[in-house]
Amino acid sequence: MIDGDAPDHPDTREDRTRQAWEEASGKHVREYDALLAEARGARLLPVEEELLGPLLARRPDVLHPQSGHGIDDIALIAAGARSVVGLDYSATAVGAAQQRADELGRPCRYLLTQVPPFPVDTASADLVYTGKGALIWLPDLDTWAAEVVRVLRPGGHLFVHEAHPAVPLWSWDEDEARIRPDRSYFARTHVNDTFPALGAVEHQHTLAEIVMAVTRAGLQLLELLEHPEPFWRPVGARAQAWEGRLPNSFTLLASVDVTRPGAGPVSPGARTSA
Repeated sequence: MIDGDAPDHPDTREDRTRQAWEEASGKHVREYDALLAEARGARLLPVEEELLGPLLARRPDVLHPQSGHGIDDIALIAAGARSVVGLDYSATAVGAAQQRADELGRPCRYLLTQVPPFPVDTASADLVYTGKGALIWLPDLDTWAAEVVRVLRPGGHLFVHEAHPAVPLWSWDEDEARIRPDRSYFARTHVNDTFPALGAVEHQHTLAEIVMAVTRAGLQLLELLEHPEPFWRPVGARAQAWEGRLPNSFTLLASVDVTRPGAGPVSPGARTSA
């Protein structure tokens, strides 16, 4: 059976996934000291620094849905963000991230919530930053994108650096890159077998579906880049799928559409793809 054909009820899948993440997030507590050391010198990825540098220089207030361990939030502050509000539905992850931020004296605040919606005020953020294993846990991208638009201030931006939607198809064989026979790019869901595993169910969104959800919500697409490098590799794992021939991640930058009534100007420095 190809993943996506499982007959269980959507609410059951979402509950099972949330429970899996709560259990897996115990890693953030068990490895607290190592993550704290990592956070002290945390930096964004080079592609993030390139695209977000001009925006972070303006000292934005950042909203980070599905913030996980919060290391990226520390990196955002180091790169210039004024503040970060992280949202996550794991109480364990939220507690550990808040403790790390407090211990380091960083202006990060974490809220326990399932997204969407986002439990923050309308027009309260200059930048919504997300990705690195976030969109695959969202069943409804249109609702998510509408919330992004609601919380952004005029001239605000959405930034996503995420696993490429084709990644679930790649096998981890060391000798040759192969397509898994149990996966489909057009399936609606499949069972996660990497992290957190434990029966968690991912939502399979195509790249077109992601882009169209963003533009339908009223955001203007500024950048869409595809990369051969994965944003995450399990320790000790090697796969031909990661050796430069296949897409493994993508980056999206969008802004509040300047043609929308009431929208502010796009921040200087944002590059437009050719």
